[in-house]
Amino acid sequence: MLSIQNIHKRFGDTHAMNNISLDLKPGLFGLLGPNGAGKSTLMRTLATLQKPDEGSITYDGQDIVVNPDVMRSTLGYLPQDFGVYPRMSAKALLDHIAVLKGINNKKDREEQIISLLQNVNLLKHSSASVATYSGGMRQRFGIAQALLGDPKILIVDEPTAGLDPFERQRFLDLLSEAGEDKIIILSTHIVEDVRDLCPDMAIMGEGKIVARGAPETLIDKIRGKVWRKKIDKDMLDETKTKHQFLSSRYLMGGVIVSVLADTKPEAGFEKSDVILEDAYFAHLNGLV
Repeated sequence: MLSIQNIHKRFGDTHAMNNISLDLKPGLFGLLGPNGAGKSTLMRTLATLQKPDEGSITYDGQDIVVNPDVMRSTLGYLPQDFGVYPRMSAKALLDHIAVLKGINNKKDREEQIISLLQNVNLLKHSSASVATYSGGMRQRFGIAQALLGDPKILIVDEPTAGLDPFERQRFLDLLSEAGEDKIIILSTHIVEDVRDLCPDMAIMGEGKIVARGAPETLIDKIRGKVWRKKIDKDMLDETKTKHQFLSSRYLMGGVIVSVLADTKPEAGFEKSDVILEDAYFAHLNGLV
């Protein structure tokens, strides 16, 4: 088990992590929140790239702040942005990373690398420089390097941002296949990634965990209370002021607004099926 207890991190006046506590077991865990919520700060802290100002983090009972090698020896990490050596092929770079991870047997390294390149559909591009890869190809390479050495903890930070739908689904399938016996933390601001993949999740905002539970459990808290209506664009500000506003989206010259209410807010609103995005905004904005 990975246990995070009451951790804080400040950067000047910014409280990037504010009393965060989570206990994580093997399986896929989604960390959902807007940009700037503190998700990447938490991921870097768990990856032992920085220390919390307060609090403790333990893995199987061992303190990884005091002894970071406990985490590093079993960690696969795909950060939001990662650099590559400009003149190294994918296969050569994976071999280099495997050596750094302590996979010293050449035959074992080659077998792992070939298997991972096949799994991420990059084997036929293995002799090309990773620096020449498209965004989707580079992300697939990123998950391959993170899975080297069969890590027991896998952290992926905003992995599908910028990917086309086909690449996104391939990437999520890879995570799903890997998630049976590992702790996998998926940090993202894309609601669909968590909805499609994670049986357990948390919502993070302004450095705090504002909600935790299964997606369906968070949805149940507002079931029957979401109402939608199409309005003119110039009515949007008034609607936000009058109602417990969840979200809006533009559609055919108007705006579909979603609000939270126990009963019909006003004429024109219709009760709607609740989706995870509704629960996300309701918890993030303190409406539940």
